[in-house]
Amino acid sequence: MTPNLQERVTDALSRIRNNRIGANVLEAEMVRDIATTTDGKVRLSLFLSADDDATVVREVRQTLQQVPGVTDVRVDVKDSSQAKNTSEVKNTSEAKNTSEVKNTSEAKSTSEAKNTSEAKNTSEVKNTSEAKSTSEAKNTSEAKNTSRTLPVMGQEPQSRRAAVPAPTPVAYPHLGNIIAISSGKGGVGKSTVAANLAVALAKQGARVGLMDADIYGPNIPRMMGVNAPPPVENEKIIPLQAYGIKIMSLGFMIERDQPAIWRGPIIMKIITQFLRDVQWGELDYFLVDMPPGTGDAQLSLVQATLVHGAIIVTTPQEIASGDALRGAKMFQRVAVPVLGVVENMSYFVCPHCSHRHAIFGSGGGKRLADELDVPLLGEIPFFAAVLEGGDRGEPIVVSEPHSPAGEALLELAGRLSGLLSSRNPAGVSAALP
Repeated sequence: MTPNLQERVTDALSRIRNNRIGANVLEAEMVRDIATTTDGKVRLSLFLSADDDATVVREVRQTLQQVPGVTDVRVDVKDSSQAKNTSEVKNTSEAKNTSEVKNTSEAKSTSEAKNTSEAKNTSEVKNTSEAKSTSEAKNTSEAKNTSRTLPVMGQEPQSRRAAVPAPTPVAYPHLGNIIAISSGKGGVGKSTVAANLAVALAKQGARVGLMDADIYGPNIPRMMGVNAPPPVENEKIIPLQAYGIKIMSLGFMIERDQPAIWRGPIIMKIITQFLRDVQWGELDYFLVDMPPGTGDAQLSLVQATLVHGAIIVTTPQEIASGDALRGAKMFQRVAVPVLGVVENMSYFVCPHCSHRHAIFGSGGGKRLADELDVPLLGEIPFFAAVLEGGDRGEPIVVSEPHSPAGEALLELAGRLSGLLSSRNPAGVSAALP
């Protein structure tokens, strides 16, 4: 198999040695955050100490420029103490834990010796009984205090909270109503709902942008039938367009088989760049297709901008709606209103007798909406043409708008626009939970 660009870059870097420590720059952990794009651009961070030869920067740049397929190289040089500090924090923590274990062991040994001596001089039976009672009481108390306790954001003691405050969200008025399409569960059809909802809103005459925030599995390019490196003009990324929608996705910038092995800070930078550095123009709706779960992408979005509301997608199954509940509670916890619930794959309509079959159960979306005290915005039937259209880049509201699934998604767009138009100009009433 021919190596992809990421593999060719990594192989080239492995041949650059740091003679000071006798290892290549990858083994020495001097190179981090390697990123490549489909048009051959490479960017990475290079950590140097005061003792390192500065010519290694030129050597890295020149070596990568000779790699087949590379069109541009950007090397961000950083002080190695930045990486060292992270390591020291980890080592300090480990040392502290080791010290605590050692001290606890020594204290235990001293205590045992003292108790043995006292027991010998007085009553061994009495001390044994008291020690047992004290130990049982202590264990019971500790078990009671630690049972089923998990860290909850914003509820930790003040002394344990981070000294650095969270980023202040930035308002982007030109984006209109910023709506997150989310769920706590993968495979429920968030991207399908997001793509079709965006097109349905555009068919109503709205100006719509669609941002693919699923960094690890960007599917919007395939579902919308567009995939090319976006152009850049005057230091602004120009979003690609399909079906009247302005679209931005990480899938436009990386190779099809390139995994995004990135931590929170990189995800935050990507989401912020998509919001700030893309020429979106004036929009009425800005839909954000979120990845599964309640992790870095969700927190990055709400920290980066003012999200006007979230739509929670689920299927009728209790397993799916249970995970979706966690996703909804996450948004409520960070003061983002949940606008409603969409139940996808609600039922299957037999093409021969038109009878409805609840092949994935029934009622999960309605129960979730009732528990959250929000409306059930739509029930989208299971329809094979939805899957086929998604694979070939043609949303069902375009290919078969009069099908049961097409009509349900068009009705969803009508309900959402009606819900938002009845609220304040920012899009959402403060009275929502």
